[in-house]
Amino acid sequence: MTQVSRIVLSFIFYLLTSMAYADSMPIPAAPVIGAKSYLVIDSKTGHEIAALDPDAPLAPASLTKIMTTYVVFNALKQGQITLDDEVTVSEKAWRTEGSRMFIEVGKRVSVQDLLFGMIVQSGNDASVALAEHIGGTESVFAEMMNQHATALGMHSSHFLNATGLPAENHVTTARDLATLARALIEEFPDYYPWHAVKEFTFNGITQSNRNTLLWRDDSVDGLKTGHTEDAGYCLVASAHRDNMRVISVVLGTSSDKSRADGSQALINYAFRFFETRLLFKAGEEISTARVWKSANEYSPLGVLDDLYITVRRGAYDKLESELDIPNVIEAPIAAGQPVANLRVSLDGVRLLTTPLRALDDNPAGSFWRRTKDSISLIFE
Repeated sequence: MTQVSRIVLSFIFYLLTSMAYADSMPIPAAPVIGAKSYLVIDSKTGHEIAALDPDAPLAPASLTKIMTTYVVFNALKQGQITLDDEVTVSEKAWRTEGSRMFIEVGKRVSVQDLLFGMIVQSGNDASVALAEHIGGTESVFAEMMNQHATALGMHSSHFLNATGLPAENHVTTARDLATLARALIEEFPDYYPWHAVKEFTFNGITQSNRNTLLWRDDSVDGLKTGHTEDAGYCLVASAHRDNMRVISVVLGTSSDKSRADGSQALINYAFRFFETRLLFKAGEEISTARVWKSANEYSPLGVLDDLYITVRRGAYDKLESELDIPNVIEAPIAAGQPVANLRVSLDGVRLLTTPLRALDDNPAGSFWRRTKDSISLIFE
C-alpha cells in the first residue's frame, strides 16, 4: 500500500469515526440566562425543550394580558362581541395606572382599537375597558379568566385583574403561560398576527411594541412583555422557522435587555438542536388489527389528526416504534375507537405514546362468521 493510499484511508476512517462520534454526541445544555424561571416548548407538540423551575408560581406583570387577550378573542369567536363594538371608557379604565394607550373617560373606542392598544402598547386602560365591556366589571372578567385557565389546564394560575398590576395571589407559572400561548396561537390564527405589529397610533400618540425581538429576529412574531418591580422583566416570545414553531417563556430577569437576550438565546438553542417531524398523517393506515366475529376480518388502524414529534436534529431515522395490540378484539368496532397503542422511543427513552384508532366501522359479522370465530377463540 502506498503512502498516498494510507493517507486517503486514514482520512476516510477519520471522517467516518468523526461522523459517528458527532451523531452520538449529546445535545449541549441550554444556555444559562439570568431568570428566575423559564420554559421553551415546541408549539406543535408541546414537547419541553429546556426549562428552569417552570412550575414556580410568580407574578406575571403584563403577561397577564395574554389571558385577557385570550378571553377577548374567545368572546369574538363566540359572537358575543364584534371588533366594531364601541366601548364607552369608564373613569376606572381612564384612571388605571401604569402603561396606557391614553383613552379618555366618556369617549367611545372600538374593540379593535382597544385590542391593539392592549397588545401593542400594553395599555392597562385598554385592558380594563375591554374587561368591563365583556364582564361588566373587571372582577367578573377576572373570574372568566380563571375559568378559561382551568379549562386550559393552567392549574397553577390565579388572576385577580386584567392588567397584571401587582395584587396578592395574582400568580402564574412559565408552564402555564406556555400552555396559554400555545392555545392562543392555535385557536385564533386570524388574530394572533396582531402580536407582530411593531407600533400603533391612537389619539395622536404612537407607541412601539415593547417586544424588541420583533426588530431583532424576523422569525419572532409575538407575544408579550411584562415588568413590575416584583415580577422583574418578563417575556413570552414565539418564533417560526421552516416547519417548527417555538414558544419561550422567560420570567424574572433584571432588565429589558436581559429578557430579550435570554429569550433569543433559548429560541436559537431550540431551533439549532431540535426539529418537528410529521410521524403519520391523519387517516393514514399505520397497521391493521384482527377483529373477531366481524364483517371484515381486519380493521385498519391510524390516527385521526396529523401526528407530530419533536426530536433532536439528525435523530429522526433512529426512532423506534412498538405496537401494543390486544390479543383478542371483538366486533363491533366503531370508527375512531381506540384499539391499540403506539409507543415511539429514541435510544431507549420513551418520547411518545398515543392510541391507534379504527379508521372505519367494522360491524358484527354474519351468524356463520360469529359462530365460526367463537369456536376458533376457544383454541386461542
